[in-house]
Amino acid sequence: MSLKKEERIEIRVSVEDKEVFKKAQELSGDRTFSGFIIRILRMQAERIISERDKIIASDRDRKIFFDTVFGDQEPNEKLVAAAKRYKSRFTAK
Repeated sequence: MSLKKEERIEIRVSVEDKEVFKKAQELSGDRTFSGFIIRILRMQAERIISERDKIIASDRDRKIFFDTVFGDQEPNEKLVAAAKRYKSRFTAK
């Protein structure tokens, strides 16, 4: 599937940055400089998005998390019992 390229991005870089980018492109085996830049930028963008999504996968998960941590719910019997066991084992006697 070939996507038609309709958008254009223009950036200005220092001479030093461009030299580094060109050297990396040559070493990478990418045939074109534009192709190299697009590939690297896409990889980094996907990595950033993936890392963010790992932290909180969705708005629903975020709501569940914050409601659980900061909500007004009372602890259930199992949690109360676990806390008592912990206190009895680890408090100074």
